[in-house]
Amino acid sequence: MSEIEKIKRLRQSTGAGFKDCNSALKEAIGDIDKAAEILRIRGITKASKKMSREAKEGVVVISGDKYKTSLIEINCETDFVAKNMYFLNFVKEVSEINNICSSDLTKLKNSNMKNGKSVDDNLLSLIAKIGEKITIGKTKTIQNLNTQNFIYQHSIIQDNVSKLGVVVSIETDQENDEINIFGKHLSMHIAASNPISIYSEDIDQNILSKENDLIFEELKNSGKTDEIIKKISIGKINKFKEENALITQDWVMEPKKKVKEILAETNIANLKIKEFARIKIGD
Repeated sequence: MSEIEKIKRLRQSTGAGFKDCNSALKEAIGDIDKAAEILRIRGITKASKKMSREAKEGVVVISGDKYKTSLIEINCETDFVAKNMYFLNFVKEVSEINNICSSDLTKLKNSNMKNGKSVDDNLLSLIAKIGEKITIGKTKTIQNLNTQNFIYQHSIIQDNVSKLGVVVSIETDQENDEINIFGKHLSMHIAASNPISIYSEDIDQNILSKENDLIFEELKNSGKTDEIIKKISIGKINKFKEENALITQDWVMEPKKKVKEILAETNIANLKIKEFARIKIGD
């Protein structure tokens, strides 16, 4: 086999560039398997150097069915790479594995992909091939008893790959068009309104404390008395809770009504919003 043929074969099997393949073959004295191992080691070294950089772009991928649905965020450095064929093929397969692993990150990284190598090893190889930092970000799997999941994706890049993904779990004993329409609209509402929790009492106390501190900073130099500042603060915090709890938000498709009013107006018995997840690149 000629040197050119060896380089071609090595490029096909590793995805590395011409110069890297040529250099590795020379070091391996023409042994293709040894050259592939050299490239793998070099790829890990290159990947380690790239991991110090920032990866603020990327995609959100949704996999599963209406009973078990998973989201995964995979980040890269540029939007150009987020549309790269190798990157898209990787994230789609990883998303399917993530659903099987129920978003257990340790299991996910150690799971084998179709080529027989682990997700972690394939990630390192992809970093070496593409030349950018790539990381696995937020993951979430939603699976509840007696529920159906509904999804919405915004800024779709390809198939189930987008820039923003939403999954909402609705508890119901029915399956019909009305449920499907409501579920779709609710997932769209969550995408647009970005609620923190379903109910105001479920908003994390740390979030409320930070918001309270911001309100105090805003009012402390207003010249108002402490008693008035306290009353204003309570009002502002209550408004914050109302605007950030899903059930009390203004319904995006009919802003004069709250989500809880739309929920009450449906003709679906025992309907309840059980859980939701929203992942957006850049948040």
